[in-house]
Amino acid sequence: MDLEKQGRAPGAGRDAEGCLVVAIRIPVRIVVLVLVVPVRVVWDGLVVVGRVLRDAVLRPVGRGLLWVGKAVFVWPVVGLWRYVVVPVGTGLGWLGRVLVVVPAVWLYRNVLVALGHAVLWVAVPVGRAAMWVLRGIGTGITALGAGLAWLTRYLVAVPAGWLYTWVLAPVGKGIGWCVHGVWRGVVLLATGVWLALYWTLRVLLVLPVVALWRWVLVPVGRVLGVVAREVGDALGHAWRVVGRISLAVWRFLVGVFRWVVVEPVRWAYRTVLTPVGHVVRDAVLRPAAEAVRSVGRVTRQVLASARETARQTRADLRRALFGAPREREEVARREPGGGEGRTLGRSTTALTKD
Repeated sequence: MDLEKQGRAPGAGRDAEGCLVVAIRIPVRIVVLVLVVPVRVVWDGLVVVGRVLRDAVLRPVGRGLLWVGKAVFVWPVVGLWRYVVVPVGTGLGWLGRVLVVVPAVWLYRNVLVALGHAVLWVAVPVGRAAMWVLRGIGTGITALGAGLAWLTRYLVAVPAGWLYTWVLAPVGKGIGWCVHGVWRGVVLLATGVWLALYWTLRVLLVLPVVALWRWVLVPVGRVLGVVAREVGDALGHAWRVVGRISLAVWRFLVGVFRWVVVEPVRWAYRTVLTPVGHVVRDAVLRPAAEAVRSVGRVTRQVLASARETARQTRADLRRALFGAPREREEVARREPGGGEGRTLGRSTTALTKD
């Protein structure tokens, strides 16, 4: 059975897993098997019902909704795009090209280009003169900047360098040495405080937590892991075993339903309803249909006779009131009579007739 199948030898598995695993496995699998049986039976029933609903209800309804969605949303949008938006866009593009692009191109070629050449012809001499003026101004500014740089160097930079070298640097070195000494003292004090706090926390918190983890939580976790693993394996084995049981149960229920309901109904339909239906068809329905067809034929004949009588009555009244209509005079026919047919030896056409 699936409960006994393992990937290794039974003896080796027991020796490797230990007595605790073996003691937990069998009760857990029995309890899980008892709990999983109704769940698996109900699950298989729901799966069958879901498949029937999917094939008989949801797929046709989905196809109908898809067709309705296409008819309501997709096809109108496609028709609007194809027969309204595209033609209107094409027309607007043509109008934009005729009314905007072509005039703009003509204006650029015939007006703006000539105007640009004229402006360029006028602006080149003005630009050269402006460059000459700006070059002179730049030369003056350069000379002024050189003078200001010389004054700044000898009035600011040289005194500042002397002040930094002979005043600020010695004072800064002294302040740095003092700060370094103070920092070393602070570091030593902080190190002592940290070591005291570290060993205090280690002794009061870390070592108890480590002992609790190593000697309590780890063994309990291993036991719980074994229990969880065995429960998972038991669920898997029970689900497969109960699948076979569920299949047998549903087959039995289907067989019972077939022999209790379907077969009696089929026997009653074949043995009772079909002969009764044939008798009713032959003794009642067919004679009734023949009688209805006969009544229909008689009714049509009576209506035809009544229409013919009414037609004759109207003709007699018209003849009594307005007289008989004049007979049409026969027009002389140019064709020979029925007894005188055309032959190869006689010519009776309009061209050869006397």
